[in-house]
Amino acid sequence: MSTTTTAVAPLTIQDAEALIEGAAAAAASAGVAVAVSVVDAGGHLLAFRRDDRAVLIAGETSTRKAFTALQLDSPTADLVDAVQPGGLFHTLPTALDRPLLFLAGGVPLHRDGRLIGAIGIGGGAPAQDHEFASAAADTLV
Repeated sequence: MSTTTTAVAPLTIQDAEALIEGAAAAAASAGVAVAVSVVDAGGHLLAFRRDDRAVLIAGETSTRKAFTALQLDSPTADLVDAVQPGGLFHTLPTALDRPLLFLAGGVPLHRDGRLIGAIGIGGGAPAQDHEFASAAADTLV
């Protein structure tokens, strides 16, 4: 039996820059200053931008949200309840020596059904960060 594997194009710097532009435009139109991080499939930072009006911690939170969305292949907005007491992942944030952050704003990125990276937004309210990240992710081709 032969198996054929179809190659999926990895996340490129051009993709990452387009994602950042899309997220920044969505945030700007809402009047929110944010930081945007894009990580590749290996969890390495591919692109980053922090609006000069965004709070400094937004840079760190955007990167951690992207990394969390990538590692669990799930929007961080969908994981918030899982880390609450009694939740499936209650001990996960402290069990690993990883920069995980379970706040809305991280979204995994897929191409042809394969995980190729993630985007994270920090600086707005969690629902806003999720909205901006999702809007940017929806533009990925």
